[in-house]
Amino acid sequence: QVQLVESGGGLVQTGDSLRLSCAASIETFSNYEMAWFRRAPGEEREFVASITSNGAIAYYADSVKARFDISRDNAKNTLYLQMNRLKPEDTAVYYCAGRTKYEGSYSTWGQGTQVTVSS
Repeated sequence: QVQLVESGGGLVQTGDSLRLSCAASIETFSNYEMAWFRRAPGEEREFVASITSNGAIAYYADSVKARFDISRDNAKNTLYLQMNRLKPEDTAVYYCAGRTKYEGSYSTWGQGTQVTVSS
């Protein structure tokens, strides 16, 4: 079955950088639009960034524009999220998700990785 596994989270300080990875056990990874979501304590899950199947177009939430960079390596079946100039409000569990062009919602989700930014 399709599986996504996030890694790279941790405890960092304000202004630090961190790179998250999402390893996809998907034979046709290049057919999937991928995205990152996050859920902060006491908050609902929110969209962070997404990238088209071939990596040509990326979308970002206003709160992370100019700071985060989503990318993918289809040869390695891996999705990345480079996070720069981190802020305490970035503290959350980060999830990767994927969907094919035929799906109206993200059907595959990872277990999440914790990112904590101290002030």
